[in-house]
Amino acid sequence: MSGERQLRREIIFFGKMLHDRGYVAAMDGNLSVRLDEDRILATPTAMCKGMMRPSDLVIVDMEGRCLAGRRCVSSEIGMHLLIYKKRRDITAVVHAHPTTATGFAAAGMALTQPLVSEVVVGLGSIPLARYGTPGTPELWEALEPFVPEYDAILMSNHGVVTYGEDLHQAYMKMETVEHFAQIALVTHVLGRQEPLAGQDLEKLILARSKYQGSRSSARLPVAVSYASLDENQLVGRKRAESSLSELVSKPRGGSRPR
Repeated sequence: MSGERQLRREIIFFGKMLHDRGYVAAMDGNLSVRLDEDRILATPTAMCKGMMRPSDLVIVDMEGRCLAGRRCVSSEIGMHLLIYKKRRDITAVVHAHPTTATGFAAAGMALTQPLVSEVVVGLGSIPLARYGTPGTPELWEALEPFVPEYDAILMSNHGVVTYGEDLHQAYMKMETVEHFAQIALVTHVLGRQEPLAGQDLEKLILARSKYQGSRSSARLPVAVSYASLDENQLVGRKRAESSLSELVSKPRGGSRPR
């Protein structure tokens, strides 16, 4: 893992990226990275993510207690700690409110249809967690069932959280979620969707082991309603699930040593 000074620079860089792309506004959002087994470097509360300096960041332990820093940590640090505890392979978490994806979350709509090949390979699908009051245990309790299986989650009436093996991967997953949400919105406006299915879906799932953009120990399931598939698509879907189960049972590089 990079040294603390480098990780501070990375949080500042990607915090500004979130702000510049309109994924956060005002003092919204938060980012964090794992320094080691016991310490997390995180963004402070009540500060614009486009105006931070490395010295503004805080270090907390795995219970959220402040160890270093002159500012207070985000009230949503509990969400980050939940992800680190549930996923040993994860070293970075990004939470933001990208407009289109958050619009789906506010409408109570998950992004689960396999409409775009890159999303199937890189994220599987993006589920929707029930609403939880920000900054309270309600929020991370709502996320908990999804964390082991997915790398990106919509949060009802709130926003999006993504996570990865480093901050670059976690941020890129946020961009993927928002881009996919924009594409999905266009299909809704056009009144038509053509989800991938059958052998096409199976091939994408099998391609995950070769795709450098998909590095995760999560299962990343692709959620498709069986009721929407014809007989041939249903057979292909079940073959794809079987192939995915076999793939998941084999090591994919494993988590990084700490």
